[in-house]
Amino acid sequence: MSQKIEEIKIEDLVLWTENPRDPIDPKSNDQDVADRAWKDEHDKWNLQKLAKEMKDFYDFSELPTVVYHGKKPLVYDGNRRMILAKLKHDLVKLPDFDKTKIPHIPKIIPCNVCDKDIAIKNVFRKHGDSGSWSPLDRDIFINKYMNGPKSTFLKIDESTGIISKNPHLNQVFVKNEIFTKEKLKEMGFEFNQDDLESKHTKYEAKTILDDISSKVASKTITTRKNRGKIIDVLDKSSRSLIDANKKKPLSKIQVNASGTTTTPKKKQAPRTKRQEPEIFNGKLYLKSGQVSDLYRDIVDLYAFYQHKKDTFSQYFPSLVRMALRLLCETAANDSGQTLDKYLKANFNNAKKNLDKDAKTTLSTQNVSEGTLIQLLHIGAHNYQAGNNLNQTIAVSIIVGEILTITHGR
Repeated sequence: MSQKIEEIKIEDLVLWTENPRDPIDPKSNDQDVADRAWKDEHDKWNLQKLAKEMKDFYDFSELPTVVYHGKKPLVYDGNRRMILAKLKHDLVKLPDFDKTKIPHIPKIIPCNVCDKDIAIKNVFRKHGDSGSWSPLDRDIFINKYMNGPKSTFLKIDESTGIISKNPHLNQVFVKNEIFTKEKLKEMGFEFNQDDLESKHTKYEAKTILDDISSKVASKTITTRKNRGKIIDVLDKSSRSLIDANKKKPLSKIQVNASGTTTTPKKKQAPRTKRQEPEIFNGKLYLKSGQVSDLYRDIVDLYAFYQHKKDTFSQYFPSLVRMALRLLCETAANDSGQTLDKYLKANFNNAKKNLDKDAKTTLSTQNVSEGTLIQLLHIGAHNYQAGNNLNQTIAVSIIVGEILTITHGR
């Protein structure tokens, strides 16, 4: 086994059609993969979010993992970044994607070139347990690329298509608590190697499997509700079939489960989930030093607050406001300026770098060149205004852009 760093042209790199994130026909080309990623039917690629997270430059700290298939350098890990790179250099086309959001990316980049075995291990180490793959994706990868045995979860999908057709079933708790060898046996299903056998007829088996799908879709059974009681929550007709067929012999069957099951009663569409405000409008990439250290401390403090919000008082946002003032004072001292001069000297340029939504946030929270210094001072006093979390986040947005100008890498 070997691996080495090699510089490769972006145009020569080939996107992986069998990417576990969202596999596509192996005969597809880079444009097909890019189109699939942009369409993002299963919300797995998030190209716009990645472009935003990259900020002002391409980060070389994490190299694409590449395996040569003959003379073709195939990207095993880093396909999302390489789609953006190819888009930036007009090697693929996505007409609705704003390329100005993608930072400068060199035409030749260093890659971790290795053999397939190492690449597979690297990909699994990064993604296998990170949550970026679904349980079914993970099981398919282990079986297909790591020579692992087929899980019961994978077998039931290969035999019926029930998980692929019903994404709500592609959950860890469904794998670990419903489609297990033991639970399936209780319901009259077993596997002889990879062949599905059942005590039910094809029609009866389909009825029971569709009922399971319906109960998960309607949240009749969840990680917090009726946990471990799948048979108990099934329709009476399904329970009767399971009970009546208990003593019947197993026989091989083929079942095509129904597609996504809807709940019997119509419901209003759920309200859009409230998006928590993001401090500093996302990650900052600052030069090493006291300013960067304070910035990261504030981010961690805010993340802890978000996680434990119910345990804090209403006055906590004032602490964040005070921390922002300390951060700005430190940056000003580092730049040899007073706080007031530092903020005014960089405010307008920083505001120009913000997107429309961020500028609107500043406007609605009355954050301007003339008010910024006052808003920072408020946090140092016991003023009710200092407890305004939305305004504090708005202040952090412009502060973040100012820091990027003066202390960015």
